[in-house]
Amino acid sequence: MNKSDVSKKQNSLQKRKAPLATPTDLKAAATKDIAGAMNAILADVFALYLKTKNFHWHMSGPHFRDYHLMLDEQADQLFAMADPIAERIRKVGGSTLRSIGHIARTQRVLDNDAEYVEPSDMLAELRDDNKTLAARLREAHDVCDEHRDIATASLTEVWIDETERRTWFLFESTRSADTTGH
Repeated sequence: MNKSDVSKKQNSLQKRKAPLATPTDLKAAATKDIAGAMNAILADVFALYLKTKNFHWHMSGPHFRDYHLMLDEQADQLFAMADPIAERIRKVGGSTLRSIGHIARTQRVLDNDAEYVEPSDMLAELRDDNKTLAARLREAHDVCDEHRDIATASLTEVWIDETERRTWFLFESTRSADTTGH
C-alpha cells in the first residue's frame, strides 16, 4: 500500500469516528436539551403509530369501517411526523433514534399487546395517548422556546394541532360508550 492509500484509509477512519457535527448557532446545551425532548417525542410518535395500526388491524364490530378508516388516517398522520422530527433533531446538531430497541427504551406511550381489545377501549386508549402526546409536545415546545429554537417550536405547534384533532375525533367516537371522555 502506498502513502496515498494509507493516508486515504486513515482519513476515512477518522471521519467514521468523528461526531455528526451539524453546524448550528445553538449552544451545546440547547442541542442536548432539544434533541432529548424531540427524541422522546419521536419515540412516542413511533409507539403511538404502531399502536394505532395495531388497533386498525384488529378493529371489529358494527362501526368497523368507520373506525378502521379513521385509525388508518390517524396512523398515516403520525407516520408523517416522524421524518420531520428526526430531521429537526439533526438540523440542530443532535443525533436521533437508531433502532426499534432505542425506541422501546425511550418511548413513554405504553404498548398494548392484548389478544383482544374492545373497539370502545381501543378508541379510549388512543384518545388518552393522543391527549398525553399533546401535553408532551407542549413541554417540548417550552424547551424550544427556552433555547430560542423557533423552527422546531413552529413545527411543534402544527403537531399539537394535529394531535388535538386526533384526540377530538377519538373523543367524539367514544362519546356514547364513555360520556365523561376524560
